[in-house]
Amino acid sequence: MYQERLRAHKEMLRMVAELENKAYEMGELLVKRLQEGRKILACGNGGSAADAQHFAAEVVGRFQEERRAWPAIALTTDTSVLTAVGNDYGFDRVFARQVEALGEERDVLVGLSTSGNSTNVMEAVRAAKGKGMTTFGILGGSGGRLKDAVDHALLIPEPVTARVQEGHLFLIHYLAEHIETRMGAT
Repeated sequence: MYQERLRAHKEMLRMVAELENKAYEMGELLVKRLQEGRKILACGNGGSAADAQHFAAEVVGRFQEERRAWPAIALTTDTSVLTAVGNDYGFDRVFARQVEALGEERDVLVGLSTSGNSTNVMEAVRAAKGKGMTTFGILGGSGGRLKDAVDHALLIPEPVTARVQEGHLFLIHYLAEHIETRMGAT
């Protein structure tokens, strides 16, 4: 079983390698927006929620280098907001309502979804577009509905959730390092 999983992981990395140009372009746009004083909002469910939090932490804290903090918010972390919005408006609105409150024109929303069909991430994308934000999807499988809804998509065409999440971790680390390298210490 171990060797079988290792082979599947290597195949997933081959798929990720094909995203190099798109990942670079996404990194460059994130750098540009941060240089303009904009912020990054990130969301997802389950493991993708953890990845959204991980990405925001790398941007706000640091990835590898000592440098100033940059603005990134994981929309998955405030349990009071999540439960209040979920209770009052429904779970489908838990991220969109936060985008409405925190997002501004030219900010970036990063939606993570292993299926590409997370309704609450889709609603966040709609809210972000309504505010003039740029939308990114870090997706898996076929990309689902989100693939065509976002402005830019990084898609790992792999049906197994665990492999997609492994690829997403590589991509968020790449983007964090790209931002850090291009932004420098300031």
